[in-house]
Amino acid sequence: MLTSYTNKSTLLNGNYNKMAEQTLKEKTAKGLFWGALNNGTMQILNVLIGILLARLLSNADYGLMGMLAVFTAVAGALQESGFTSAIANIENPTDNDYNSVFWFSTIVSWCSYLVLFFCAPLIADFFHHAELVNLSRFLFVSLLFSAIGTAPTAYLFKNIMVKETTILRVSSLVVSGIVGIVLALQNYGYWSLAWQQVLYITLTSLGRFFIIPWRPSLKISFAPIRRMFSFSYKILITTVVNIVSQNLLTFIFGRLYTANAVGNFSQAFKWDTMASTMVSGTTSQVAQPVLAEVKSETERQAVVFRKMLRFTAFLAFPAMFGLSMVAHEFIIVLISNKWADSIPLLRILCISGAFLPFYTLYQNLMISRGKSDVYLWVTTSLIAVQLLLVLLCHSKGMVFMVSAYTVATVLWLFVWQYFAYREISLRLYDVLCDITPYMVISAAIIIAVYFATSGIQNLIILLLTRIILAVAAYFIVMKLLGSKMLDECIVYLFHKRIKP
Repeated sequence: MLTSYTNKSTLLNGNYNKMAEQTLKEKTAKGLFWGALNNGTMQILNVLIGILLARLLSNADYGLMGMLAVFTAVAGALQESGFTSAIANIENPTDNDYNSVFWFSTIVSWCSYLVLFFCAPLIADFFHHAELVNLSRFLFVSLLFSAIGTAPTAYLFKNIMVKETTILRVSSLVVSGIVGIVLALQNYGYWSLAWQQVLYITLTSLGRFFIIPWRPSLKISFAPIRRMFSFSYKILITTVVNIVSQNLLTFIFGRLYTANAVGNFSQAFKWDTMASTMVSGTTSQVAQPVLAEVKSETERQAVVFRKMLRFTAFLAFPAMFGLSMVAHEFIIVLISNKWADSIPLLRILCISGAFLPFYTLYQNLMISRGKSDVYLWVTTSLIAVQLLLVLLCHSKGMVFMVSAYTVATVLWLFVWQYFAYREISLRLYDVLCDITPYMVISAAIIIAVYFATSGIQNLIILLLTRIILAVAAYFIVMKLLGSKMLDECIVYLFHKRIKP
């Protein structure tokens, strides 16, 4: 009898684990599908809007906005303070948890706005542009609205509500993009970009608030904040460091060079970031919640993480190497000759851009393991290295600085890998086996297509031919090699059920 009961129990447990595995796969597949749709649609819209605005506005307009990017980003990080990730790591967050985050974010946003409002003249003096006083004060208004969406963002993230997020972000981008284009046509210059940014943040924040069932109450308790802060403050510091790292060159260039030069770098950085985010954003919306769900099963978490590595490599290398290949014709054809100086910068940035999505995965892994301290110190050390390189190389010109910055960024992935090995016994050999084939195949295809089409003189035909040939060649090679990742991406695309 006992044996029979044990067998039944074992069978039930096995079935439960199998069901849990399937549920996780389905949840992950659904999240990845909507994440891919979200980022794909967002990036297509951003490309279209970016092309129109770049043709209508000047290099200096983008340069002025680029100088302020670090301030809005840091202030936004302060109001979020890592609580989105902290709530995702709570098994069953309560209404009080969300309420505490909501009011904390609101208070911080108002304080941040007041500080930045009065610091606006100092910012303008630092960059030697008086027009930044009024521009910054208007741009920072977005902080007051983004505070409304902090707790709802955590709710959407925790519950992997990627579909709802997708619809909201796309609709907000369409509205804000149209407003920005109309203003640019009316010769409003950099105010077009400012209005677009403020309106997008406002619409997404208010939208998140209204699409979830949760509502804040006036019964305020910051006890949950105190409980979460031991975890979230490390993420906050790391996020701020990440922001500084990403905007370091723009900030320094704003001090050392003209607004036109900063605009050229900002344009290159924008297109590189847009392409890289298309990949990282696809996985980032599901990576941490899914990894957190299996954190108690180290081996299973390693399997899930490696699957995400392969998916990221499958998309990142062909996308970023491809953008580097078509950088010249892309810039000249789509946004005109006035941005020609951004071409070499874009090509260099695409190299680091191919590896940045892996940063997101490693960071999500550490957060899911509760290792926000590792996240903090690895990221902080990186920015220290980057800052040192920039200081040593700034006299050698913008291209050299960007190149040194890129090399440091790529090599730092080995540091992340060291900690991944410590946490889940993930070997460097296994990681290289997962991602190297995609990198080598992508590079080979891009090089072959580049030289095969180098004789085409018409830039429009050249751009289209290179894109079509590269995509077709990559698909065919992956199919011939029996790429499981390609098959699963096709499954995601058509809403089919993933086989266990």
